[in-house]
Amino acid sequence: MALQMQNSKTWKIDDNVHADDLKTADPNDPLNWPQWYKHYMATVISIAMMMCNFLAAGPFIAMVNITMDFFPGAHPAKNPRLFGSSVAKVAYFFTTTALLQGVGNFIWVPVANKYGRRPIYVLSYLIYFATAIWLSFEHSYGGFLAGRILMGFGAGAAETVAPITIADIYFLHERGTVMAFYSSFLSVGAAVGLVISGLITIHHHWRVIFQVASALIGLVHLFAIFAFPETAYTRNSSLGESKTDSSAGSGSSSDATSSSEKVEKNFALSDPKKDAEKATTSSHIPPKNTYLQTLKVFHGTFTSESLAKLVLRPLGLICLPPVLWVALVEAATIGFLVAMTSNVEVAFERTYHFESYQVGLCFVAAIIGSLVGIPVGGKFGDKVADWFTRRNEGIRNPEMRLPAMIPAMITAPLGLVLFVNFAIVQGTNIALVYVIDAYRPVAGEVTLAVMGFKSLFGFLLSFYTNTWVTQSGYLNAYGTMGAISAAVLLCWIPLYIWGKQVRHATWHWRIVRYVDWSDDREVGE
Repeated sequence: MALQMQNSKTWKIDDNVHADDLKTADPNDPLNWPQWYKHYMATVISIAMMMCNFLAAGPFIAMVNITMDFFPGAHPAKNPRLFGSSVAKVAYFFTTTALLQGVGNFIWVPVANKYGRRPIYVLSYLIYFATAIWLSFEHSYGGFLAGRILMGFGAGAAETVAPITIADIYFLHERGTVMAFYSSFLSVGAAVGLVISGLITIHHHWRVIFQVASALIGLVHLFAIFAFPETAYTRNSSLGESKTDSSAGSGSSSDATSSSEKVEKNFALSDPKKDAEKATTSSHIPPKNTYLQTLKVFHGTFTSESLAKLVLRPLGLICLPPVLWVALVEAATIGFLVAMTSNVEVAFERTYHFESYQVGLCFVAAIIGSLVGIPVGGKFGDKVADWFTRRNEGIRNPEMRLPAMIPAMITAPLGLVLFVNFAIVQGTNIALVYVIDAYRPVAGEVTLAVMGFKSLFGFLLSFYTNTWVTQSGYLNAYGTMGAISAAVLLCWIPLYIWGKQVRHATWHWRIVRYVDWSDDREVGE
């Protein structure tokens, strides 16, 4: 958010000026796109997020029927011992998908940072669409498992590339609200998949779930091909100038200043009107791309950094305390929910004798909670950050968003047990936007580090969930998960107090020095 000087010493937020210091005069700059078009892009992204998790979680609801299909004779009443061992094998269909959704992004995100977002959306959704059709007809256990693994690789790309896209087209003060929609629809996707899948099983075979999903995924893929342009855009370090190819000039950052330091500095020193005039007079304004030009899948490279460095950077970023905390927040909320969901159909069938569709309807609460979490995780977070910014004489620190974690800290443990996703959407969004604000130029690698850790945690936890529940009971196991999530969320307090000092100090750690980025990754914030 742009700032103006009220007097010689005091800076205040001007709500009528919206970060114009970041814009160029180029009509192809995503920051210059009309607001309605940005909202259209955000809508497509949200729908893509929803579909990413539709098949990742939806077929869970038919776990009993899937088990009996692949392992004849494994019946929960007639042969419970064989059924128990068979369920553990069928669970791999879902846990491996969740694992590849995270781990696969160690390939997708570096390529997206290097060659743009559009080719990743197009290729990844093609893989997702093809595997959905394949699994509609696959009957062998090995083939089905292979298909689910490949499906996870394709479906997971959009999950991590989407936050980069949002950061490409929205200004700093706008991202909280849009990211709330991202987080909500990511969560809604799993719940909608479970509800619809359960309803399908009333009158149809469980494989119809894949057939219905194939049609929906194919529709999203068409949007990606014909109505989703490239959002990556490279800027020079001087505001108002741009370049379309990173080979025009780049280099390693000579200092160890984090993105948030640059945000604070530019907020305090920029003059939006002068910068806009400079942009108009100092650079040639290119013509607006035609629709056919936007259909190009590849638009060149957007950074001179090597793919090797882009791949290795997340491994260093996860060592930074703010990034590690956000990864733990994701793991202690979404990771636990994935583990609990993998057990829910068997648990509810055994305890309440629910049919698959009845178990699915329990997740209507998750849909409602996710939607309610949008304003509290988005606009509320922005308002909290703005309020603390005004109290700090107009200087914004990423940590000023963290007090908005209070609702999630209170409701997350209860939400895990009742499958109400309000706290998961609200809390994870606040945390993710915070760390993206803190390390904006490497938002993709930060998101990758967070999501990759979450997926690994959820995958490992899935191996022990059934054993844990068997030994401790549902109440104790789920209650412990809730307590752990509350303890992790509570860590926003020390980060709010000492977060800025922690970010500055840890940036000089030897283990993370190599994650520093080149100048062509700067975004002018």
